[in-house]
Amino acid sequence: MLEPVINAKYAVMSLTFVIKEGFSSLGRAKLPATITVIISFFALVLLGLFSTVSLSFFDIIQELRSRVELEVFLGDSISESQAIDTAEQIKMLKGVKEASYVSKDDAAKTFSHDFGEDIVNILGSNPLPRSIRLKFLSDYATPESIGRIMPEIRKIAPDSDIRYNHSYLGQIEQNARLFTLLTGGIGLLISLATIVLIGYTIRLAMYSRKEKIRTMRLVGATAWFIGAPYVIEGALQGLLSGALAAGAVYLLFDQLLFFYEPGLYQVLQPSALLIYPATALLGLLLGILGSALSVSKYLRDVSKR
Repeated sequence: MLEPVINAKYAVMSLTFVIKEGFSSLGRAKLPATITVIISFFALVLLGLFSTVSLSFFDIIQELRSRVELEVFLGDSISESQAIDTAEQIKMLKGVKEASYVSKDDAAKTFSHDFGEDIVNILGSNPLPRSIRLKFLSDYATPESIGRIMPEIRKIAPDSDIRYNHSYLGQIEQNARLFTLLTGGIGLLISLATIVLIGYTIRLAMYSRKEKIRTMRLVGATAWFIGAPYVIEGALQGLLSGALAAGAVYLLFDQLLFFYEPGLYQVLQPSALLIYPATALLGLLLGILGSALSVSKYLRDVSKR
């Protein structure tokens, strides 16, 4: 009866000790911890700024994709009612956002608006074909997706001529892939540098207390009991760095950029709202990961001796 109660009390006492030790460890290694927090702060600020620009770039890419249009030019053999019905059928295809029927009169009005001339007065008749103008959902506005949709359109309108700016859309996709590789590579390098830095600081802290750790191992302390305070120390360093970096990014965007470049602020601000909490959370995660890897390696090295 008493054994579960004793075990529960022991677990609570162990957890309390680990948490207190983690906080006190941060205070004992003030200089290396301060250096780590400062360097991690600048790394996370850079990562936060870079991530904000990256997210905004992808928002712009999505906007450009949503503006891509495909035109289905209909043959003269199809009647007006059949053309309208064809537009309705195409509109039901997966990925199609809009399918607007453009009559010969509508095409003539568009020509007059774009070129300032009445094509009927110039030629004596209206040679412009009827068409269906398509817009796609942004996720489907890619060369691959449109390539899969075009055969379905041809089944619905077999005598049609389908055209869209393939080179323009291809350039968008090429730039998106290049930017993804670039941002992913830089973000990974900054994250790895932060992990290594925090891990190195924790390793130094463990080396400075190696006699205490050896004593704890001799009396039967588990690896979790020994290493948990250092993981908490690393997590606190990461969280502090992340919180400070989030505050710095906020000041840069919502204060400086808002007053000096309001147009650019409007573009970046929606992405920045996501980056503020993400930067603090990323600092915490990198701190936990860096310290956990360092603690694990140190304890493995010690056990081999």
